[in-house]
Amino acid sequence: RFAVSVGYWKDPYIQYFVRQAKERKAPEINRGKLACDCYYARVHGVSYLIKAFLKKTECNCQIVNLGAGMDTLFWRLKDENLLPRKYFEVDFPMIVARKIHNIKSKPPLSKPIMESHSGDSLLIDSHSLDSSRYSIVGADLRFSSDLEEKLKKHNLDIHLPTLLVAECVLVYMTPQQSANLLKWAASTFPVVMFINYEQVNMTDRFGQIMIENLQRRQCNLAGVEVCRSLDSQRERLLLNGWETARAIDMMKVYSFLPQADVKRIEGLEFLDEKELFEQLMQHYCICWASKDSSNL
Repeated sequence: RFAVSVGYWKDPYIQYFVRQAKERKAPEINRGKLACDCYYARVHGVSYLIKAFLKKTECNCQIVNLGAGMDTLFWRLKDENLLPRKYFEVDFPMIVARKIHNIKSKPPLSKPIMESHSGDSLLIDSHSLDSSRYSIVGADLRFSSDLEEKLKKHNLDIHLPTLLVAECVLVYMTPQQSANLLKWAASTFPVVMFINYEQVNMTDRFGQIMIENLQRRQCNLAGVEVCRSLDSQRERLLLNGWETARAIDMMKVYSFLPQADVKRIEGLEFLDEKELFEQLMQHYCICWASKDSSNL
């Protein structure tokens, strides 16, 4: 929300989910700038892959956003006329209930859902929402049979090209749990792509400090052992049924972004910790994998 308010990228919907960040005090500016730059690379990197999939399928596909939280992608895609046939979000029931409450109480969120809806009446209760183009499902990703059952209840079509997106989600599951989820996805859909954004290179000193800082905040990364390297990230995907897998760190992603816009955002706030920025970006990555029976 803060990054959007400063002008890093446009998101007119995040204000309805997240309260305005308080003004930053001077000593926090560099840390805030670091976070904003990293979010900028993440948002644009993930968005680039999502839009490539939508264009390749001509939007005749479905997206399943795993651990979606307060993400606003559905509304942004609708504004760009890039909605897939159906867009699903999955998160814990408690998170889903909060999101549905915000949607019901804020017309700028509910109106686009109604506009894109056709057919029978829209179904909505405290833990799920189902319209013809958008669904929110309360489920635990550690149990893929329960997840599949709930998605199918909301008209998931396993024969449609499918994109699954997970941003900082798998790392909170044990390696076995995330392997089960990846295996389920690879074996369920004939044409499917998976995008994963999370930590990498976590065995060096910088990575260890990141882990210790998170542990101090009672935040344990149950799946951090898979985040050893770009190779270990790729291997996890290939070992669980995916035909192709690639992984690049966020410094590489940052170098691929349109340089005119990168110059613009670098001018928004002063950053004198370039080395720290590079280290941080080398400890996050985007991985993507596919399984494609129709040579899409």
